[in-house]
Amino acid sequence: MDPGELGVCDAHDHLFLRSPQLPGQELEDASAARAELAAFRAVGGGSVVQWTPYGMGRRVADLPLLSRATGVHVVCATGLHQVAHYRPELLERLRGGLAGTFVSELTEGIGPSGVRAGLVKVAGGFHGLDAHARWTMTAAAEAHRATGAPIAVHLEMGTGALDVLDLLCGELGVEPHRIVLGHLNRSPDLTIQRQAAGTGAYLAFDGPSRAHHATDWRMPDAVRALADAGFGDRLLIGGDTVVAGARSVDGGPGMPYLLRRVRPRLAVELGEELVGRVFRENPARAFAVEWR
Repeated sequence: MDPGELGVCDAHDHLFLRSPQLPGQELEDASAARAELAAFRAVGGGSVVQWTPYGMGRRVADLPLLSRATGVHVVCATGLHQVAHYRPELLERLRGGLAGTFVSELTEGIGPSGVRAGLVKVAGGFHGLDAHARWTMTAAAEAHRATGAPIAVHLEMGTGALDVLDLLCGELGVEPHRIVLGHLNRSPDLTIQRQAAGTGAYLAFDGPSRAHHATDWRMPDAVRALADAGFGDRLLIGGDTVVAGARSVDGGPGMPYLLRRVRPRLAVELGEELVGRVFRENPARAFAVEWR
């Protein structure tokens, strides 16, 4: 599809997610996912980028059904999260062939579903990069070079942005504008944020979040500071719903909150014209796949 057809985009969220780090809080209910997408559509939502990577319960076969039923475009991810989210035997099976797995899911499709991923999601560590992060990011860079797909990066507690860029751009040759850095709002260091944006990378601010609520209220100030510094075209906004209780249909803020409350709040800081670009034009550029 043409990137311009994304419409109003939730640039970082999850319809399905499962991890041993979140026992009993899995996002696995397809009916609830459909209701959440429908609620997002009802307040003007046009697309959702699901950052759930390989091995974490993506429910890929359900995504086209949900998209058609609700009229919301859904972008699926390949990639690999931090080591703590996986069984050792699963990671061992991927040794020696991780980049090939990413490329296959981007070009041939994921399993029998045939659904092609649209981005590679990887993750850094807390204020640094361990061997697992370097392995996954090296594979992500190889897959990017083979396919043109963007790379989305989970920054642990919002830290390590410059280390990630040093590796992906400096050592592995990925162009910064093909990288989306997630969770920078969780470490509200305006200097680091400006440095990251200055490379040309995209910055994805997300929330609201119980775990990181202490930084949620700082987000409007951060995006205004970045816009004032000339980086309004680098900003993305997402909801990052990772547990069932965070869905609007289960009593949480969920995806609709992004447009019902976060968007108007940002309009106070940025103005309607720039907010419109943050939700439409920026994600259309950031998630475009430059097929090789």
